[in-house]
Amino acid sequence: MKKWEGLEEFKARVREWADKLDVEIKTISIRQMKNKWASYTKRNDLLIFNSELLDVDKKIADYVIVHELLHFRVPNHGKLWKSLMRAYLGDYAELEGKLKTFSDKMSLD
Repeated sequence: MKKWEGLEEFKARVREWADKLDVEIKTISIRQMKNKWASYTKRNDLLIFNSELLDVDKKIADYVIVHELLHFRVPNHGKLWKSLMRAYLGDYAELEGKLKTFSDKMSLD
């Protein structure tokens, strides 16, 4: 399991994915969140990630990162969003399941 070396490495990964997905973000924030892994505010291009993501495998964190970045273009979890998730992450459902397992341990969803 590959974990993050620190906050800056995680933020750099978010910026890499933003470039790949052609999404402009102004601010990346990491903080403790009780009920979510991440959220975004399109109005001011703000991404907020749960600090617990620094303790998960990088591939699982990639799932959360791509999930949120795609919402800048697709606001729901419909067919287009699912197709894009598959295009960028392959079998994203497997990663989603691993995140759910981790969430259950942390009481997050």
